[in-house]
Amino acid sequence: MSRFLTRHGRGVVGIAIASLVILAAVAAPWLVHQDPLQSDFAAGLKPPGSPGHPLGTDQLGRDLLARVLYGARVALFIGLCCVLLTAVVGGLLGLLAGYFEGWPGAVLMRLADVQLSFPFILLALTINAIVGLGLRNIIVSLSVAGWVVYARVVRGEVLSVKQRDFVHAAQALGLGRARLLFRHVLPNVTPSIVIVASLQFAQFIVAEAAISFLGFGVQPPTPAWGSMLSESRDYLYVAWWLAAFPGAALALTALGINLVGDWLRDVLDPRFRV
Repeated sequence: MSRFLTRHGRGVVGIAIASLVILAAVAAPWLVHQDPLQSDFAAGLKPPGSPGHPLGTDQLGRDLLARVLYGARVALFIGLCCVLLTAVVGGLLGLLAGYFEGWPGAVLMRLADVQLSFPFILLALTINAIVGLGLRNIIVSLSVAGWVVYARVVRGEVLSVKQRDFVHAAQALGLGRARLLFRHVLPNVTPSIVIVASLQFAQFIVAEAAISFLGFGVQPPTPAWGSMLSESRDYLYVAWWLAAFPGAALALTALGINLVGDWLRDVLDPRFRV
């Protein structure tokens, strides 16, 4: 047991943190009975430990625990949607660009190089400002900004895999391109897709919080950690808990998911095995 914990300690801690966040988000309606959108001006800025409000209330009297838990739902939903979209689109484009060499793949990679020259947050923020505000649009903007990582990683893996003997043997047996690509090549690059997805999950959550903090993401009164941190700026000296608890939830979630991603990289990538 001690040997297992020594070898997979980060994974165990990461899975525990991520599972706790997911369970808290799923069970939010049963953990708290307050409406995260319900205002009570008479109960505004109550400190943590107040009766009926374990984490206190915000400036509008809304229960902070309810808003943090429902904010976890928003963050995880956006992260999951972005990961699925970018993994499918970027992975498929990288698969095709790596297997069918030629000018389409070269053009796609030059486009990816140009996009990677821009900072991820700045690009997502610019796209979001163009397409408009809202939950759906922030998912679109983050997905458009994030697909290139999958495309480049998968293309490099495909270029390596298709030179292996089992691929040449399958070609010699007369397998069609589609069957060869999706039955023999794709399973060998799937671990790389899983690793990138696990690492980008946390990046999408933090990016959404940053964009919402600047006012271009999820709009109030919807509980989102980034917008909650933005609203707390005017009350830092009189109500520290308004920033402390959403910030801690964001940091803990990102930490847990990143630890899981690092563990998956060590387990799935043979280059990191000892």
